[in-house]
Amino acid sequence: MLSIKPIHTNYLNADHSMNLLLLSPSDFYHQNRARIDDRRLLHLQNILKTAPESILKVGLIDGQIGSGTVLKIDATMAELEVSFERDPPPALPVTLVLALPRPKALRRIIRNVAVLGVKRIHLINVWKVEKSYWQSPLLSPDNIREQLTLGLEQAVDTVMPQVSLHPLFKPFVEDELNDISKNTLTYVAHPGADNPAPSTNPQADNKPPVTLAVGPEGGFTPYEIEKFEEVGFLPISLGPRILNVEVAVSALLCRY
Repeated sequence: MLSIKPIHTNYLNADHSMNLLLLSPSDFYHQNRARIDDRRLLHLQNILKTAPESILKVGLIDGQIGSGTVLKIDATMAELEVSFERDPPPALPVTLVLALPRPKALRRIIRNVAVLGVKRIHLINVWKVEKSYWQSPLLSPDNIREQLTLGLEQAVDTVMPQVSLHPLFKPFVEDELNDISKNTLTYVAHPGADNPAPSTNPQADNKPPVTLAVGPEGGFTPYEIEKFEEVGFLPISLGPRILNVEVAVSALLCRY
């Protein structure tokens, strides 16, 4: 599993909706007062046009959600007085096993998966994944955490997903996947599979946990599907259309 630490980046994206100002323990200089001076400050100034005495929705990483009153904001920092009152939304009961996508798609997929509430993500190697993908700087803990953070801010969530990297397919399936998927329903998405992808009521309580495997563009190879079936995964399909990975992941997760 990746060892991911809090980071501060200079990332600023006008298309990103910071519906939650996400704080880490290191932002606090007093029990209920926090100070920020990174890309979150730029977002408050340039996108949200925040002024002193503004009240913002705030959250503590892996903690609760509440509100923060802006005490001071200028070009160098913003100071807030915060309080936390409620828990974050429930996690989606899905563990995602995903063939490592192209680096450009990886950034968007990681962010979208965090938006949808997945908390356990396993990036795996398969035959159709190019070796160069594993050398991408986007796989660094800081870069992954940045995308996860943007997803949490969008979704008004605080619980940081866990991301694990598995560059060897066979050892992962034979030695780790049984433990990862224990006591869950297990599915592997594959074009042309006879079984339609199941769907649950999004509002239902006590939904059964699911472990879902999604392959690369074009799907898994027959050998890879066989290995998934050997550990109890049922091949499922979203229909006759061939979907790209981004669309397939979102469409499948929205069924749970």
